[in-house]
Amino acid sequence: MNGALESTVPSSATSPTLIPVAVSYGDGIGPEIMKAVITILDKAGAKLDYQQVDVGEVVYKQGHTSGITPESWDTLRSAKVFLKAPITTPQGGGYKSLNVTIRKTLGLYANVRPCIAYSPFVKTQHPNMDIVVIRENEEDLYAGIEHRQTDEVYQCLKLITRPGCERICRYAFEYARANGRKKITCMTKDNIMKLTDGLFHKVFDEIGAEYPEIQREHRIIDIGMAQVACRPEDFDVIVTPNLYGDILSDVAAEVAGSVGMAPSSNIGDHCAMFEAIHGSAPDIAGLNQANPSGLLLAAVMMLVHLGQHDVASRIHNAWLRTIEEGVHTRDIFQEGMSKSLVGTQEFALAVCERLDLTPVQFSSIAYSPSTPLPQLRQQKKGTPERKELVGIDMFIQWNGPISELADRLKAAETKDLHLQMITNRGVKVWPEGLPETFLTDHWRCRFISSPQVEIPKDQLAELLVNILEKDLDFIKSETLCLFDGQPGFSLGQGQ
Repeated sequence: MNGALESTVPSSATSPTLIPVAVSYGDGIGPEIMKAVITILDKAGAKLDYQQVDVGEVVYKQGHTSGITPESWDTLRSAKVFLKAPITTPQGGGYKSLNVTIRKTLGLYANVRPCIAYSPFVKTQHPNMDIVVIRENEEDLYAGIEHRQTDEVYQCLKLITRPGCERICRYAFEYARANGRKKITCMTKDNIMKLTDGLFHKVFDEIGAEYPEIQREHRIIDIGMAQVACRPEDFDVIVTPNLYGDILSDVAAEVAGSVGMAPSSNIGDHCAMFEAIHGSAPDIAGLNQANPSGLLLAAVMMLVHLGQHDVASRIHNAWLRTIEEGVHTRDIFQEGMSKSLVGTQEFALAVCERLDLTPVQFSSIAYSPSTPLPQLRQQKKGTPERKELVGIDMFIQWNGPISELADRLKAAETKDLHLQMITNRGVKVWPEGLPETFLTDHWRCRFISSPQVEIPKDQLAELLVNILEKDLDFIKSETLCLFDGQPGFSLGQGQ
């Protein structure tokens, strides 16, 4: 296992000088597994200066709605490396996810999640599984831009940018090249989301052409994820947008044996964060049952990142020896295979006892300072495309008949902007809608020039005034533009 290969620390990191590392003990099982991991790091001789920061639930309760204080931001930015135990994010309401906030604020755009089988000592149906999921970490639906627009309809914006696609796709290819990986699979849903996921796929192909020695392929995310669950041996490195990558890596980790054993690195140009992919598991907090392996292997990734390769190898080999000798926590314990059931702290002590040993059945690990590191080239911005305003989508809350809505909208038309269609939840319902279509109170009303030629922007304001004068409840709008003559908007379903 390797990861977090683009170091952000100076070369002096390989010296005996202690390296500052920000540490958060987190929520739920976080304090227990972090204590276990630091016990192992110290016993193995890691040269680290731990700088504790409080984030998450305790900070929320102090009145900091972001879950982090200004002082903690200063510590993270100064240390540049963050080892974080899981924190609790409220579900369905409450505070925003601090995990997402940290990744985006510090520019940690690449999320690297190795998912490896440790058969037969950890139960899995796929003993040869060895996948690395590289997930875009800053964009997509995780932008978290949500609105309630009507009584019945809520919205979450999916944002995909060309620079974001370029950075993560290039990182994936550089990672594969540096680690001797032979194939990268891109997974999107661009058969449905043709502009956003379509851009990700297009950029993947463009950048992949620069790496002819690496095989590349694309799969639709739904069947691709099913194939990972059934035939993970077919995959090597997978690169995906944010939400898909989050779900896929949890699926892959569980297929490999246990989500509790999967590590994660979050890499940016200036900082890096290392964590387990699992959550805070409050149901077992304080019971000394949690498996610290995910966070421990994340700490190994951190040591490689910091240039402490010998210590990383020593810990990883000791952990492998512990696993193959059957010293297991509750989540991976198997009758007839496991030799002893241990708690969180006892597992840490077992790893410490084996720090001078290497695995017998697993291949031993030897991280090397000579491992080539991916060097990401700064992407050059191309010449801006010619942008021509040709129309606008107006979103209206309405509870009456479609025919009356259409009449009012047509009466609101301007010289160049004419009503082309009305959709409800994306499907065209006017003109020529079908009575079987289920309707809500949220309507997209498309006005467009005919033919599609550029129109003056003042007509947008004129149209809005006309709509309001027709006693229509305006919600929002999206402009419709051509970019170098190509539509920057999708058709309605059924159009």
